[in-house]
Amino acid sequence: MTSQTNIHKKHIIVFTGAGISAESGLHTFRDPNGLWQQYSVQEVATPSAWKKDRKKVLDFYNLRRQQVRQAAPNAAHIALTTLQKHFKVSIITQNVDDLHERAGSKNVLHLHGEIMKARSTVNKNLIYDLGEKDIALGDKCEKGSQLRPHIVWFGESVPEFEQACKIVSQADLLLVIGTSLRVHPAASLIHFVAKETDIVLVSPEMEYVASHITWLKNTAAEEVPRFVESLI
Repeated sequence: MTSQTNIHKKHIIVFTGAGISAESGLHTFRDPNGLWQQYSVQEVATPSAWKKDRKKVLDFYNLRRQQVRQAAPNAAHIALTTLQKHFKVSIITQNVDDLHERAGSKNVLHLHGEIMKARSTVNKNLIYDLGEKDIALGDKCEKGSQLRPHIVWFGESVPEFEQACKIVSQADLLLVIGTSLRVHPAASLIHFVAKETDIVLVSPEMEYVASHITWLKNTAAEEVPRFVESLI
């Protein structure tokens, strides 16, 4: 990798996963202590689950939303807002929370949706900010249809993936934080960077890291502020 002390990157793309939010207390679905261990994915996070029991799905996401509200951005989220003061920064995240935005990041693309929003079940373009509200049975969009979480469920397509690929292809530096790179199609984003683009991965544990990726083996809250400081 090019020396960080001499580097001046024009466009830094940051790709974040559940690991960065876990340090704010939001467990991943793989976490043995997480919410997902109390529920079957098939019962709360699929189109068939929504068709079978809308109240159960809404209750699950209302609980997750409450946990997001109680969480706060950590040092990694905050460091990324410092980075955008010096470079053009685009963040692509697998996370559905709003911690990047609450930290102050301006250019965030959510691949898997946003838990702080609801959308119509008849028109995917009708999206509503929930603020401090949750979603209940009977809450409807302007067309009279039940609102659902603005989340990409298992088995659904990822509508923002094509846009994410375009953004990644513009990277002068790709900074990957807190993702196992095992959740597809998001994990394949790293294959859309130019061959000469540096890729830096921040994660305390990985099963495998390709030789062309610089692996900073540490937690996001510890390593990201240090790495950002090295760039600016």
